[in-house]
Parts: sequence; structure tokens; C-alpha cells
Amino acid sequence: MTAAARTGAAEAGPRVTDHRGGVWSIAVPIPDNPLGHTLVHLLETDRGPVLVDTGWDDPDAWDTLTAGITACGFDVTDLHGVLITHHHPDHHGLSARVREASGAWIALHAADADVVRRTREAEPGRWLDYLIAKLTAAGAPDGHLAPLRAARADGRARGLPGQRAALPDREITAGALLDLPGRRLRAVWTPGHTPGHVCLHLEEDHPARRPGHGRLFSGDHLLPGISPHIGLYEDPDDATPTDPLGDYLASLDHVARLAPAEVLPAHQHAFTDARGRVRELLAHHEERLAGLRALLAVPRTPWQLAEAMEWNRPWERIPYGSRNIAVSEAEAHLRHLVRRGLAEAVPGSEPVTYRAV
Repeated sequence: MTAAARTGAAEAGPRVTDHRGGVWSIAVPIPDNPLGHTLVHLLETDRGPVLVDTGWDDPDAWDTLTAGITACGFDVTDLHGVLITHHHPDHHGLSARVREASGAWIALHAADADVVRRTREAEPGRWLDYLIAKLTAAGAPDGHLAPLRAARADGRARGLPGQRAALPDREITAGALLDLPGRRLRAVWTPGHTPGHVCLHLEEDHPARRPGHGRLFSGDHLLPGISPHIGLYEDPDDATPTDPLGDYLASLDHVARLAPAEVLPAHQHAFTDARGRVRELLAHHEERLAGLRALLAVPRTPWQLAEAMEWNRPWERIPYGSRNIAVSEAEAHLRHLVRRGLAEAVPGSEPVTYRAV
């Protein structure tokens, strides 16, 4: 039975899609997450199959991944390598287990490898201290800070996520043609969602002869129906100001110029017209920036700005942890407005409030 036929097999099996030309996707579940799954891609090479991302470190996710590899006609022990688009746990989570089972190498951009290394080496409580300080500076109320302070006092920082993430064996270098015999896969550095996010451009004719330039494994950078989270790059030991939203917008322009025939993202589904999707995302962020600037007609802290922003649900219904993510996104947009000269900090305010210019 072919992989394409297996795709339509009983629902109990893994959801595998044959994209043709030696490319498959496996829908690997994410526990308790509205995204539902990560699309892990398998790319056949002359030295054996290579994965693009791996999925969340979870027993069900592992079982689905290995069953999906089998449905593609391979065994997990056949894997030659793992290419990680970025360090987030729904992409990098199972990398160590894949390497242990197969001996495959793991490749990651240096900027995200640094994040993994810092997280693994951080003293217990270091990230909680940093998060408490950041949220305090953003104007978070005492009621939000109290559980974090209690966790710090009780020593509950030892189980923070990311401390078991695998360190890579290889570096993905921007612009490099990757060492995959029989394939032409080029790394495209697309910072924004993370500092080291990469897309992977398969510089080969589309198997269906669609117009455009090859296919793009886009990770979380370019998704067909949602915009990825753009927050601040977090480094407790480096206070150098960054502009993640500015990085993301520039990276979108870069991808649009590639003009791939098809995009194979890590969530939702494959799609065409990358340039059209880039235009939609650029317009979305310009609209969001204009809305935030209007909100800053009244000086606000980053926390107050996040409370006033429009999300997919009312602020009072946003879960506790998701509020931290929302504030980080508000700060990233604020920082970009300041960079453009459209907002400024109010002198002497504590915590710092911002206003439109």
C-alpha cells in the first residue's frame, strides 16, 4: 500500500499526507493546545529520511510520530537527521528522543541554540526571577505576580519547561545549502517568532509543476490562517534592545521575494500564493500598530495596553499563562512603534507608561 493510500486509512492511524516528490507530513498532536497538532515533515534523501521538526515531548505525540514515519515507508531507526525550524517545544520537543532512537543529528540556528543552552544551564529560579522583574516593569498587578513569587519562594522553578530540550549537533547557517545528498534545501533565516527561526527552501521543481520557485517549509513564520506570536526575545543576561516585530516584517518581505510554488507550514495545512499571504500579514500588523497607537492617546503601561488590546477572547477569559504571552506581544508592538517614532515613554513614569507621538 502506498503512503498516499495509507493517508485515507482508518481514523485510528496517524494523519499522514504524501506531498509527492519524497515529502510527507505527519500531524503530531500537541497536548491541551488549541492548535491541535504540529505538522512534522519528512524529507527523503539519498542517505535516509530527514525530519523537519519533531513535535511535543509527549507519549502520544511520540507514538503518532513513529507510526507516521512507518506510514511513510520508513522506520524511526532509518532517520538520518533532524532540521529544527525553531526551538519551541511543539517543534523541538521530541528531538532528543529521535536522536536516541536513531542516531540522527540535530540541526538548529545558532541564535535558537543559544536560547536552548541558556535555558538548560540557568540556575533554578533564574527564569522566574527574570519573569517577575519583567512583569513588574510592565505594570502587572500584585494579584498576577503573587503566584510567581510563591513559586519562587517554594522552589518550584526546577520544573520549568525547556530544561530538557536537546542541544543540536549541527548549526543551520543562513543562506547555506544544507548537506542533504540528492536534495537542494537552502536555509532562510526568518527571525521574529524566535531570534533563530528558519524556513527551509526546497529549490526543486514542484512535483505538480505549479508555477513558482520550489517549496518552502515555513515552520511558524508563514501560516495560512493565523499570525504567529511575536513577543520579546528573552535573555536575562543581555539587555540589548531588540525589535522582534521589525525582524518579522522584514523576514516576511524576504520570503515573499522567494515566491515559492507551495508553502508547507508547521500548523494548519499546505497552501499556495505565499506573496498574497505575506501581504495579508503585513496589512494585519499595520492595522494592529495603528490600533495600538490610537489606544496610546491615553498613556498606558504595557500591561494596561495588553488589557485594552483586541484578542481572540475577552481579557478576563484569557488564561493566566497566556496573559504573560499577551503582554510580551504588546511590548513587541510598543517597541516597534517607538522605533518608528510613533510612540515614546513618558519621562519619570513608574512603571513606565507610553504615549503616542
